[in-house]
Amino acid sequence: MSTRRMLRGSLLLLESLAVAGLVAVFLALPGAAVEAAAQPQFTLIASGLDNPRGIAFGPEGALYVAEAGRGGAGPCTTFELFGGPVCFGPSGAVTRVLRGDQRRVATGLGSFAHPDGGSAFGPHDISFQQGGNAYVTVGGCFAGVTPAQGNCGGLFRLSRNGEPRLVADLNAFELQNNPDGAHPGESDPYSVLALPGERMVTDAAGNDLLRVGPDSRISTLAVFPQRLVPAPPSLGLPPGTQLPMDSVPTPVVLGRDGAFYVGELTGFPFPVGGARIYRVVPGHAPQVFADGFTNVIDIAFERDGSMLVLEIAKNSLLSDDPTGALIRLKRDGSRNTLLSEGLIHPTAVAVRGGAAYISNCGTCAGGGQVIRVSFGDNNDDGGDA
Repeated sequence: MSTRRMLRGSLLLLESLAVAGLVAVFLALPGAAVEAAAQPQFTLIASGLDNPRGIAFGPEGALYVAEAGRGGAGPCTTFELFGGPVCFGPSGAVTRVLRGDQRRVATGLGSFAHPDGGSAFGPHDISFQQGGNAYVTVGGCFAGVTPAQGNCGGLFRLSRNGEPRLVADLNAFELQNNPDGAHPGESDPYSVLALPGERMVTDAAGNDLLRVGPDSRISTLAVFPQRLVPAPPSLGLPPGTQLPMDSVPTPVVLGRDGAFYVGELTGFPFPVGGARIYRVVPGHAPQVFADGFTNVIDIAFERDGSMLVLEIAKNSLLSDDPTGALIRLKRDGSRNTLLSEGLIHPTAVAVRGGAAYISNCGTCAGGGQVIRVSFGDNNDDGGDA
């Protein structure tokens, strides 16, 4: 079973849940009174989003949200574990939030989703270079749709008026090179880190970290290996059976030490505590920086060098529990869970002004949110969004 099919199928577990009721659990939190200063304080920044994923602050202080969209009328295809058709539509978008004003500034990006629009694959992340250039990753193309036809499967640069331009066809790179040697032709560009003169992109289905140079040439910086893990009892396999598990790298961030840090969602069977964070130095094999996490979907550094680790499902994507978790990993290696209750399949975290901004209900069509969370141990100096 392929990485991309397992990843897509796992996210669609949310469809069996009462999404509206779960969202209501969180909606009671923003603005609620807290009993002590050490308790997190919530503010609702954006709502009504279609599968919100990566978030980033632009040079003018606005918050930008990559929305994976809600699919569309087709063409359609059926993948194993999907349980039904998955259809294409140009419903992916980027939303801008500034001082309470929420509006879509880029539309027409590729999106693939079930008819109800949930758990879409489309715009997964957004990142800005210092000069203000905005780059967006859009998830893998399928159902016969190509990057040029559907604004999918690659890295795109947004013009000032929000028009996307294909910078790197990552689907084609995977098809031609298949760096991990497994699942040939399967690509799902996920996270992007825009730096001066280059962009780093994780390919969740390709299990690698790619560099896109100023000439748009693509090269492989790191490949993340498969591991053998115990088969879940639900499969009914003989005791001691092990299964190969893909890495499925999702976030990439730059550390103060100049190294890249990459978190892994992991593939099936999504074991609790089975996800790692790798430290990548170009020219060297990736090294395990931290482990013991579950389904890591994003990471971000705080001012003191601590790392915030966001889990999309703290009890595994194989469970029926969509509850996520935000964990602080300190520089001394200690960790503690900052927030879990109210996080429903969260998909991104960014740090600004001592507060954490989180995409919540990131697999919901029309029910997605961005929340701002400040903690009693932070010096929160606010933010424009």
